[in-house]
Amino acid sequence: MKEKKSSFSGSVGFVLAAAGSAVGVGNIWRFPYLCAKDGGGLFLLVYLVLVLTFGFVLLTTDVAIGRKTKKNALQAFGDLHPKWNFIGKLTFLVPTLIMTYYSVIGGWIAKYLFIYIVSDGKDAATDGYFTSFITSDIAPIVFMLIFLALTAWIVFRGVEKGIEKFSRIIMPGLILLILIIAIFSLTLSYKDADGTVRTGLQGLGVYIKPDFSGLTVKRFLEILLDAMSQLFFSLSVSMGIMITYGSYVKDDVDLNKATNQIEIFDTGVAFLAGMMIIPAVFVFLGTDGMASGPSLIFISLPRVFEAMGPIGRPVAVAFFIMMGFAALTSCVSVMETLVANCMELFHKSRKEMCGMVGIYSLITAVLICLGYNKLYFELKLPNGSVGQLLDVMDYISNSFLMPFISLLTSILIGWVIGPDWIVGEVERNGEHFKRKQLYRFMIRYVVPVIMLVLFLVSAGFGNLFS
Repeated sequence: MKEKKSSFSGSVGFVLAAAGSAVGVGNIWRFPYLCAKDGGGLFLLVYLVLVLTFGFVLLTTDVAIGRKTKKNALQAFGDLHPKWNFIGKLTFLVPTLIMTYYSVIGGWIAKYLFIYIVSDGKDAATDGYFTSFITSDIAPIVFMLIFLALTAWIVFRGVEKGIEKFSRIIMPGLILLILIIAIFSLTLSYKDADGTVRTGLQGLGVYIKPDFSGLTVKRFLEILLDAMSQLFFSLSVSMGIMITYGSYVKDDVDLNKATNQIEIFDTGVAFLAGMMIIPAVFVFLGTDGMASGPSLIFISLPRVFEAMGPIGRPVAVAFFIMMGFAALTSCVSVMETLVANCMELFHKSRKEMCGMVGIYSLITAVLICLGYNKLYFELKLPNGSVGQLLDVMDYISNSFLMPFISLLTSILIGWVIGPDWIVGEVERNGEHFKRKQLYRFMIRYVVPVIMLVLFLVSAGFGNLFS
């Protein structure tokens, strides 16, 4: 007997669950380090422009496809056009790859929360602590298992009892925590040994003021690719998640209003996440600390907490609780997409598919953990970076597949099906789609061109545009 399809109880439930997916690791971990790496204000400016244009188009497309077809991404594209069903299979690959490492990162966060709860956290600020942890044989796997078990339990509970209920409880508290820490970061000040004083407000200036000096075409394209990859993660588009969530949305929900709320919610959280982290790192570590890349959270911030003195430990506990919730919302969304796909693909119950996806996630996450010790290697990627197993999975899913999926989807909707298919779904109940002319223009002419450029850059052909 086929299991009855779950649905969100209303517009608020959908917005909170979808925004919860967006708010996760993508915004609170990736956004600050990419923003710091790419010059603060310049990255922020590019990202905001992308959200208002590409983000709006991609998010509207995914959610409308899901609600119109009432199917997840694996099958929805076949409903649009049988010959384009392969896009659904590509989108299925993205969460399949992401799930291999999301719970690993969640385990890292759980470890840091644990160390700050049971101790003063000074060890976390020492040189080599993070490296020593992720390269150890047992500890990363133990913390990953704890995080993965909690994720699987929430997904097992289903949409209304698990995901929506979790989002309604956690999201308001998460936003409040981010806001408090962000405001606190602006009050910080620090005096170097040479007498130089840096303040949180100066760090805010670095964060929001664009610097165009020395900008080249190639460098701009690199920033654009970083900002677009962040957009994919932040809005959870081009990976099947929003199509799956869209399939749960009831027909009477105003899609235009709901997607606008997700855009605003997501962008606001991304901005606050940057304001929470970048000024604090600038105050205590200067511009050199901002250049620490993905290790910003696990290497630079513990030093910031130590420099804060007595208040550092409670701030660290609050921060990693917030990071834990954020990571959990992301991982839940990714696993839900896989479970929903597999339920329809194999015609099995949620319980059975949670078990299968859980086992897959466990095995692959263990392999990712081993990628820092027993299975360690370094591979030069087409985009010029050098990475190991986790980086390879992230590159394939985020920098390669997502731009390619967005390119194909824009061609399908813009030129094969026609933009009015999406517009009609958004206006199903007589709502006014204010940006429909922008949508039509973007999906036909702008998105395909830019996605092709970004795909070529990520594939190693960036020199063509320099």
